[in-house]
Amino acid sequence: MGDTSVDVFDGGCDCRAVRYRMTATPLFVHCCHCRWCQRETGSAFALNAMVEADRVLLLGGEPERVPTPSSSGRGQQIARCPHCRVALWSHYSGAGDAVSFVRVGTLDDPDRFPPDIHIFTASKQPWVRLPPGVPAMAEYYDRESHWPAASLARWRVLRASRGG
Repeated sequence: MGDTSVDVFDGGCDCRAVRYRMTATPLFVHCCHCRWCQRETGSAFALNAMVEADRVLLLGGEPERVPTPSSSGRGQQIARCPHCRVALWSHYSGAGDAVSFVRVGTLDDPDRFPPDIHIFTASKQPWVRLPPGVPAMAEYYDRESHWPAASLARWRVLRASRGG
């Protein structure tokens, strides 16, 4: 497994050609049940850990960025291993290159990051049962109402560094 220090989390693709390290806990973890995520993953949802992109360091290999459509119409860039094609993280147009949406399943210890929120549950698969105590939104949500204070503070620093 990866480094055992508190804020370092290693991950990578199936063939191990691309390895990365997340050097911070996620800002927030989304479990997205939208039809786009279902189609992209071939599964019932996508589990993404949002983290500042400069806190995702490559340890080996270089992912290929694949432009992919999204429901917003603005698309996303999915970082995929050029060999086994596993999706490692995405950059959505809203946050651009500043935030990586790391696919939790690519972490060496994915159990560390269960969802903080379930989004787009209006289109979730009917057999998926959501756990009690975790917010579930029919569509998206208001960040200020759901993110913890520490994550909001990091978000504000990130936005200020980008002139926003």
